[in-house]
Amino acid sequence: MSKRDPAAASMTSESALERARRAAQILYDGDRASQALGVRLLDCTPGGARVSMRIRADMVNGHRVGHGGLVFALADSAFAYACNSYGDNAVAAAAAIDFLAPAREGDELTATARELWRSKRSGLYEIEVTNQRGERIALFRGRSQRITGQLIE
Repeated sequence: MSKRDPAAASMTSESALERARRAAQILYDGDRASQALGVRLLDCTPGGARVSMRIRADMVNGHRVGHGGLVFALADSAFAYACNSYGDNAVAAAAAIDFLAPAREGDELTATARELWRSKRSGLYEIEVTNQRGERIALFRGRSQRITGQLIE
């Protein structure tokens, strides 16, 4: 089949999508921290991921808003699934977050990661955290670094 064959292109993208979802599930199954926080893996695509988490009473700080470290943890989880979506092992080399609005107890937060750039050894990802009303809560940017090994052979 030629590279221009639509059927071949479709098979390749389906294979990449299945690989991304399988890699995310493998990572999630071993991610006790995200599981303990109630993070749910919604979807994973090559270079992207979506996760969600409800802000519980034990997740608010002294100002009665969602603890920033937990909002960061949600975004970091989406980042992890996105940068490992090709099946290669990758870890965070750097990350930063901007808090735009407070999360409140009972809010259902969704973190959506998208790949901005990727090379053989590193990648750059942006993660948007929104609440159930679609309001932006935070913007996170992470840089990944490939390490030895693979999630999927």
